[in-house]
Amino acid sequence: MIKSFKNYLWQTRSGTYGFLSALPLFVLYEILIVKYNPSSSSMIRVGADIWVKQMLVSVGARDHIVMGLIILIIGVLIFFAERKKNITVKMHYFYWMLIESLFYSIFCALIVTKAVSVIFAHISGLTMVLLQTNPVIGESSFGLQIALSIGAGLYEELFFRVILVSGLYFITSKFLILHKVSYLVAAVIASLIFSGVHYIGSFGDEFTLHSFMFRFLFGLVLNIVYILRGFGVAAWSHSIYDILVTVALNR
Repeated sequence: MIKSFKNYLWQTRSGTYGFLSALPLFVLYEILIVKYNPSSSSMIRVGADIWVKQMLVSVGARDHIVMGLIILIIGVLIFFAERKKNITVKMHYFYWMLIESLFYSIFCALIVTKAVSVIFAHISGLTMVLLQTNPVIGESSFGLQIALSIGAGLYEELFFRVILVSGLYFITSKFLILHKVSYLVAAVIASLIFSGVHYIGSFGDEFTLHSFMFRFLFGLVLNIVYILRGFGVAAWSHSIYDILVTVALNR
């Protein structure tokens, strides 16, 4: 039993499981975005989605077919990079990843809300949920809100965790001896950036210290989930959390 559990943790942290588990999020997001956007000419999308696709455009991906091919190539590269690790794809592992992600999303909501409520004693848990909800999203249809929740989990984890945390770790590890310290520094810096970008641009939220702290701690917890459990679990945890908040606010 212990050996099987350790094998599950090791296998599902891999890039192979991260890539495969993210595909349903990608497909759902793209379908719902097209279905529920009020205008096909100027679609509302997750900011991190636009950033990632701008990066793809910079290397020649200018339509969905080319982007699809790039995603396929990335999957193939991950497969070949990990072929010596003896990664075996087991369907029931994905079910356990989903359950695990649900647990992390609820745990993250409880612990972050409690921490901010303690720091700012006059702020209630419900107020914190409302503070981190973008008004543009709040005015959208329920279907579009669900689409944006899924997209946030996928693309924000891809940008802020896979690209940013990994990149910062690569840089800090050149100056710091202990890998754990490098990961900690990378996680904290990435969390600050993750929180800060929510207040930038015409669609950015109005800055408050309470909401900034909430997003910083939320990002920090997700960074820890990413470092310990990989991209797939982090992306699903983020998406499930955002979906739960969306459903709660639309009741």
